[in-house]
Amino acid sequence: MSSGREQLRQLAADFGGKIPQEVKRELRPRFRTAAAPTVAKVKVKASWSTRIPGATKLSTSLGRRPGVRIVVNRKIAPHARPYEDGGKWGAFRHPVFGHRDRWVAQRSRPFLFGTVAEDADRIARDIADVVPEVARRHGFH
Repeated sequence: MSSGREQLRQLAADFGGKIPQEVKRELRPRFRTAAAPTVAKVKVKASWSTRIPGATKLSTSLGRRPGVRIVVNRKIAPHARPYEDGGKWGAFRHPVFGHRDRWVAQRSRPFLFGTVAEDADRIARDIADVVPEVARRHGFH
């Protein structure tokens, strides 16, 4: 079985390089459905923060890099990236209230990368199952 991304690229090629809007309209909600449980898990794992869960969003793309992305808005939750710390447990250092001469170490609290990695295969499978189904409905075999 080929990946969902490969199938989307092939579908675009079959349509002459661009996926028609009616096909995109059908694929986007299906992509969101595939990734929604992962977004919910990320929000639960970040529930210690008052801002990160509300800043966590799911976006879909059917352009050059088709698929889903789970992102945290850095303007709403600027502390998310340091706490995520690249998905690893440990500590990060930062100045105390902006004083460059006083630094403290703070424990990281990964919530995003590990959760997405756990669910990535399932999401890819779900997307890979959806693409041929939608393509058939729109006349491809």
